[in-house]
Amino acid sequence: MKIAHFSDLHYAPGNVEESDRCFGFGIDHAVLAHADVAVISGDATDHRLDAHAPSLHRLARRINGLSGSMPVLMLQGTFSHEPPGTLRNFELMATTHQIYVAERVQQVSLHEGRFYPSSGPVYSDEELREVLAIGADVVFTCLPTVNKGQLAAAVGAKEAGTGLEAVLGDYLTVAGRVNQQLRAAGIRTVGVSHGTVNGCTTEHGVTMAGFDHEFSLGSVFEAECDAFMLGHIHKAQQWERAGRVVAYPGSIGRFHYGEEGDKGFLMWNVEVGSAQADLVVTPSRQTICVDFDGPPDMQRLTAIALDATDKFVRVRWQVDDEHKQSVDRDAIAALFGNAAELKVEARILPVVRSRAQGISLETSIDRKLERWCEHTDVDPAPLLDRLQLLETGDAEAIAAGVLARLSEADAAHPFATDGISALSSMSGPAGVTVHEAPDDDAGEEALPMPDATVEIIESASAGPLSWLNDDLFAA
Repeated sequence: MKIAHFSDLHYAPGNVEESDRCFGFGIDHAVLAHADVAVISGDATDHRLDAHAPSLHRLARRINGLSGSMPVLMLQGTFSHEPPGTLRNFELMATTHQIYVAERVQQVSLHEGRFYPSSGPVYSDEELREVLAIGADVVFTCLPTVNKGQLAAAVGAKEAGTGLEAVLGDYLTVAGRVNQQLRAAGIRTVGVSHGTVNGCTTEHGVTMAGFDHEFSLGSVFEAECDAFMLGHIHKAQQWERAGRVVAYPGSIGRFHYGEEGDKGFLMWNVEVGSAQADLVVTPSRQTICVDFDGPPDMQRLTAIALDATDKFVRVRWQVDDEHKQSVDRDAIAALFGNAAELKVEARILPVVRSRAQGISLETSIDRKLERWCEHTDVDPAPLLDRLQLLETGDAEAIAAGVLARLSEADAAHPFATDGISALSSMSGPAGVTVHEAPDDDAGEEALPMPDATVEIIESASAGPLSWLNDDLFAA
């Protein structure tokens, strides 16, 4: 049996072009491959959508067209992405084949294009006899996203936080006993769920390890399914044990920067006791992520921009607050003018000032100063000399010594020797004599020009002005 397995379509206004292009490609491929049934294992939408939203309309058209070629099983995904009740509308969009929505924990058999669900989490003995009697084509064990609030109400908040894996593991063990009987009767068994397997890898290369994940890999295989189809993790990956396979197809498209690996869906070939899953790569958008520890390297960006046409580019850098204006954002935007999208992210590092390490542990001023010099790469000898002078000398004596050194420095200057001494020898006002240069046309015996003498007269010192009798604003 061929099963087309889609997951994490994430239709939304911001993703609609990517989602619709990739999902449409997947549907066309599944139809041409003559798939017998299609499975969508959660998160068909990215968040709550209005009924008139174009993204919801386009998803509805795709699901409607898919049901024209094969039966469709849709599983409830994460509640924040698919609010409860959203998927029920898609059951009304069926054309040639049935669309079945699995919103609760149950088993569902498929026989001659029709789905037959169990009344409880697994088939009762009577229901199992009917399934065996009609000889179903396949039985799906459906485990949609678990409402942790309901679980906490049933088993307690403390147990719900870390005991979800154990609760779901118990269910899968019970379902496994039913699936063993179905497999013994020659009926294919397929698990469908939306959640995290402990130890799987996310699309950003992070290994998921913790006590609050839904499944362990061992508990999934305990369900005794020939194939177990998962959703929620956006990176394609699979595990095999004795011919049985557990797999994530990953998201249908590339919705975030930095996602690793190809995007696509899985084409399954499921038989009793064995399964094979092949990833079909969709035409997801191409992204380029460039990160700098400091300011952007414009030469490197120039080289990257040559191959960035119609691609989605993100440039990240980090600089301290004092140099944030040194980055030319307009120049970066000009380099990637042919890119489909450019996203720039600057991280501004605040200037943090702290005391020199260990300075407070020193007991003397001398040692504190030496420790500061060690951290700032300063020669401590001159500073220690001045510190000793401040501690032992008199303030007036220190000031007199400084002035004396300044006088010695001035005396050493050549202008100071000529100019200052000449000015100091002047006892009073002096006349200034101006001689005009001889005219070029004058003869050799030019007549002497009269002296022009300017006398500088000291102004009488003005007494303090009285605010009552004097004009304070006089020039």
